[in-house]
Order: sequence, then C-alpha cells, then structure tokens
Amino acid sequence: MSESRIKDATLHAEKLVRDKKLELPIDLKALANDSGIILQPKPDTAEGVSGLLIRHGNDFAIGYATHIKSEGFQRFSIAHEMGHYFLPGHFEHVFKSGNQIHESRAGFGSRDQIELEADHFAAGLLMPAHLFKSQAGKYSDGFIAVEKLSEICKTSLTAAAIRYAELSDAAVAIIISTGSTVDYCFTSNSLRQIKGYRHPIKGSTIPRDSLTRNFNRDKNNIIDAERSDDSADTIAWFHSDDEIDASEEVIGLGEYGKTLTIITAEIIDEDDY
Repeated sequence: MSESRIKDATLHAEKLVRDKKLELPIDLKALANDSGIILQPKPDTAEGVSGLLIRHGNDFAIGYATHIKSEGFQRFSIAHEMGHYFLPGHFEHVFKSGNQIHESRAGFGSRDQIELEADHFAAGLLMPAHLFKSQAGKYSDGFIAVEKLSEICKTSLTAAAIRYAELSDAAVAIIISTGSTVDYCFTSNSLRQIKGYRHPIKGSTIPRDSLTRNFNRDKNNIIDAERSDDSADTIAWFHSDDEIDASEEVIGLGEYGKTLTIITAEIIDEDDY
C-alpha cells in the first residue's frame, strides 16, 4: 500500500478546490457540470455498489446509490467516482480491457490501492484541509466538533470523523466497529505519540469493559442511532504505558449497522508520560 500515493490523492483534490475557488459545502453538481459529467441517482431499490463511473465514448456519467438516504453518503459516493475521473492513472485503470462501467464501494473499507486513493480524494474534495481546519477550530474537541463539521461539509459523521482525526491537533481516535470487532481505526498524530501506543487493527477485539463493547451488545442502540459517553481506558484501547484521562463518545450509525466511537485523550505534555 503506497501511503505517498494516498497523500497525493488528497492533495490533488485540495488543489482542485483551490484552483476552482470552491467553498464549503462543496457544490458537486456545479463541479460535475463544469467537468462535463452527468450525475444520475440509482433507483433506491438498487443496492450493492455505492457508485458507478460510466464512459460512453468521450462522455461520462456518475451513478450513485440512493438506497441509503444519507446525503453525506451520497455525496461521498459521487466524490469517490470523481476521484477515478480526476486522479492520474485511474482513468486507464478502471476502463482497462475495454470496460465502460466501473463499480465502487466507497467508504475506506477496501484494501485496493485505487479505491483507497479515490476515498482519500473524496475526503480532500469534500473536506479540504485549509477550509476544514478553519471550521474545526471553532468547536470543542470530540463529538461536538465532528457533528458540526459533518453539517457544514454535508458529509456523513463517519467521513467527518475520519478527516477530523487526520487533521486535528487533539489526541483523538476514530473507531468504526461491528459487534465486538474493530472494522477500522484512524488516530491523530498526537495520540500516536503516547508511550507504548499500539494501533487497534482491523479485526481486533474491542476492549471487554469499554463503553463501545457494552453499547454494541444492544442492536437497538445502533438501529436507533443512540448516543452515550463515558471515560475511556487508554491502556486497554491503545496499550499506553500509563493510564491517561480520556473520554469515549459512542453513536450508533443506524442503517449502516455499525458504531462510531470517538476517543479523546487529555495529553498536556508528553514529558509527563
């Protein structure tokens, strides 16, 4: 997996935003029109892929899923397909062997390099660093910031949370989980600096006595998008050498069937640890 190419994908999107002088929330319809791309919603009965990039000669269209009603999910799906359109090398890859339709499952779940690059392009397009950080600084660390940024950027909570972890100066972790299992985790640079830090990897088990583990035992918490918060055990979550005061905020993601956890540690001076 090439981290440099993933970073370049984000930077490519952010340059596009600056060059076209776009503002939050990014107007994807206007960008598509300006680029000669037709946007077409898929019927809400058509499940499976999140989006399609379709080529017909020199004409292009993006089909996006509507079976999930979240505007943020739909916008991310469109932005992901735009990644395949704008990023160098993607055009040749997705339409190799004469293919005219490329199917995607956006949302940071794929291990395919091309799909990950398109995901990070989408994040950079919808939440460009220079605009995102200026808004993030207006709110307290944790779920409040993520929720407000999601509203401002018109993205899903998950997408806003992941971008927040990438750009925040706070010691924060974003964990997406199903049942007792970590689906994936993003952490800020500040959190990764704590002594003894070990990353919660995909497929690892959620700490037994954590708020998230207990929350996930009741499926109604997820379906009803319930929220809860408590203190967090940084030793159990990240194997830190010492216990650090931290909060654990949890919200069910409804029809996605998953849970979003935001852990914010109170790190004052790394010399203390």
